Amino acid sequence: MRTPLALLALALATPLIAMQAAQLPGSKNPAAVSGGTYTVDSAHTLVGWRVDHFGFNDYFGIFGGATGTLTIDPKNPAAARVDIAIPVSKVTTANPGLTAHLLKPAAEGGKPDFFGANPADARFVSTRVDVDDDGDEAKITGNLTLNGVTRPVVLEADFVGAGKMPTEMGGKENVGFHAEATIKRSDFGITFGLPLVSDEVELDISVAFQK
Repeated sequence: MRTPLALLALALATPLIAMQAAQLPGSKNPAAVSGGTYTVDSAHTLVGWRVDHFGFNDYFGIFGGATGTLTIDPKNPAAARVDIAIPVSKVTTANPGLTAHLLKPAAEGGKPDFFGANPADARFVSTRVDVDDDGDEAKITGNLTLNGVTRPVVLEADFVGAGKMPTEMGGKENVGFHAEATIKRSDFGITFGLPLVSDEVELDISVAFQK
């Protein structure tokens, strides 16, 4: 006869064993991608940014809440089109004071140090997609609009996985990517603190789409 402690241990272990036995619904298999238009999974998409701080260390933050679409044809991945909006107003860092500074209103007659109050969403719209021979990496060229300025940007994108979520979690088809890029903030009119805070901003993007 099992003791109450043994029964408790069994109850706690059962869901863990089941989770370990379950297979991941997503796989790094381009054949798992179905065609059509996907929407951004806002809850699981992050745009990270990183700058050099005074030459001592890197500082980074994130944008969340992105929205948008991916239209893709697995038979012609080079024809894929991405259109994503990133709410700059939702920028966050580990320091509340710095987060507030990024959104600090401009002084009367001046311009804000960074984004200012109620900044418009940033937007990236692809114009060209160059896919490698294996079909799991691509250079995505597009126009990034930030702070009222539009500039060309190239994303180095990696296909992470595709598949269908479990029925109990909605059953939607998902596809995910990781992408990196480097931009100069001065190109978008954000020059506060140069060169003590680097002009170059490294972007680290984790994006999930679903339909």
